Amino acid sequence: MTSKPCPICKKPRSEEFTPFCSQRCRDKDLAAWFSDSYAVPGNPVPPEDIAREE
Repeated sequence: MTSKPCPICKKPRSEEFTPFCSQRCRDKDLAAWFSDSYAVPGNPVPPEDIAREE
């Protein structure tokens, strides 16, 4: 069974940084989440509903 490549740069995965190949790719992925480059799909929520949850 062949393992999937690193989702960032497509190099072979490293067991230490799975599913990435290196700390650099792991950090790059985390930065993408922090900058809202990734999003989980869902229905839009009105701002007043968000304020009620806080």
